[in-house]
Amino acid sequence: MMPPPDHGEISYKGSGRLLNRKALITGGDSGMGRATAIAYARKGADVAINYLPAEEPDPQQVAALIRKAGRKAVLIPGDLREEAFCRNLVAQSLSELGGTDIIVSDAGRQHQMESILEMTTELFDCTMKTNLYAPFWIIRTALPYLKPGSTIIATTSEQAYDPPGKSI
Repeated sequence: MMPPPDHGEISYKGSGRLLNRKALITGGDSGMGRATAIAYARKGADVAINYLPAEEPDPQQVAALIRKAGRKAVLIPGDLREEAFCRNLVAQSLSELGGTDIIVSDAGRQHQMESILEMTTELFDCTMKTNLYAPFWIIRTALPYLKPGSTIIATTSEQAYDPPGKSI
């Protein structure tokens, strides 16, 4: 993006309100997920982020910022459209962070089309698996490990209620 957005790399200072919490953030390499990962680390949380392997080096930049805040960063690349990967994502996050207190489901997929006639079944399936199935699989897997006071946050894009241009 030009100009590059401020995800809090410079502007956000943090407060210590999440000291020693452990967060798993899908889509933590860019956009709202990146900003959340940085903010959580600066508030005192250790952070595991999931991202697509093709999105390197963005997650490396986020991990460096998390570590600069004095917190642990765990990078877990993989495709959320696969149920087995979602289960492994939770297991790896639990193992490497020593637990999970916060789950942020931020990863999302969208395709702008002039007409629904342009949307293939394959694109529709990819969108549903990323935006609906993956959060379900992750939450279902993590729920038995979440202690009272834990938090699950599911986000959506502004595209859901304010899409640019034509919508299908």
